[in-house]
Amino acid sequence: MNEIIRIAQLRRTFQVGSEQVHALKGISFTIYSGEFVSIMGTSGSGKSTLLNILGCLDRPTSGEYFIDGNPVSQRSKDELSVLRNRKIGFVFQSYNLLARTTALENVALPLLYNNTVSAKERREKSIRALEQVGLQDRMLHLPNQLSGGQQQRVAIARALVNDPVILLADEATGNLDTRTSYEIMSLFQQLNEEGKTIAFVTHEPDIANFTGRMIQLRDGHIVKDTPLVTQSAGAALAALPVNDD
Repeated sequence: MNEIIRIAQLRRTFQVGSEQVHALKGISFTIYSGEFVSIMGTSGSGKSTLLNILGCLDRPTSGEYFIDGNPVSQRSKDELSVLRNRKIGFVFQSYNLLARTTALENVALPLLYNNTVSAKERREKSIRALEQVGLQDRMLHLPNQLSGGQQQRVAIARALVNDPVILLADEATGNLDTRTSYEIMSLFQQLNEEGKTIAFVTHEPDIANFTGRMIQLRDGHIVKDTPLVTQSAGAALAALPVNDD
């Protein structure tokens, strides 16, 4: 299997006033092509710091990070921007959609920064991404015309549109009710079955159970890295009572 992400002895230290805060304390792991990995941890465990580094939004203090075989640590800001745009699809808890922009236009945004994609290709790719998440009939709707679950599907389509090597999801079900959360996790499972590599940051064990491997952080260390018997989000959804909110 191809290595999509490899980190080795990764450390991140912040200076807070006169004190040094060691957010990550020499962690190492590899994520392979086709894996669906949850990164678990409570507030202060280091998972947000790790996500920022994985997303090329921050640099480690020391250690190595490779994405799709590309070393990250010594890249310039412009090079990191290109890596982010071409290699990573982000899905956020709060959707981060532009309010006065249609679903189709929101999905097309990452392609505006890719000068190898023509306007015609941009539209075709954006339509295809919305079809992947089951929103082909909502392409011209604004975010305020969509439910929370539909807005998150638009955000997932936007993350898919550049055909990234990995989807990074940050608490992507955190603003959703149980039923909608399971629907979104079912979509992630479907995308994973289609070959997408996914790293899903969460603090919710029931959400992590829908993934195939769990990396648990505590106080900047990995305390557990174990395969999971993946639960079907579709089956969990079907088992919910009809009046679940």
